[in-house]
Amino acid sequence: MKARTIAILAREGGVGVETIRFYQRRGLMPTPDRWSSDGVGTGVRRYGEEDVRRLRFIRSAQTAGFTLEEIKELLSLDASDDRDRARALATERLAALDQAIEDLVEARASLRRLAGACDATDSGPCPIIAAFQGQATGQISGP
Repeated sequence: MKARTIAILAREGGVGVETIRFYQRRGLMPTPDRWSSDGVGTGVRRYGEEDVRRLRFIRSAQTAGFTLEEIKELLSLDASDDRDRARALATERLAALDQAIEDLVEARASLRRLAGACDATDSGPCPIIAAFQGQATGQISGP
């Protein structure tokens, strides 16, 4: 087993050392004992392959949009083989992603319309700026 310091674990996981410490405080990553030639408790913490896998899982789950609480639950479900709950969490995340995609597609279409309206005229207020100012006051306007 390759033993890593927290700095090496952070580099392999693509995060900072403080991120690992944050995950440890949140209960997502274990905090190993300190080891030295004198025994436990006086040296450097060492991390193994399982820690690298866990860290990469956390990062991948975050990329998929899971919250840290959901990730913590997924990690506990992995230990219990509760596939029904894991599937339910994934289904909920998929629904949220589908909604976010729908919102982004709508935002893109609106911005395309506004950019076209901006290009169509050289006088008066810019439709893009006017639309965003109206949005800030709750009056969304635009072509």
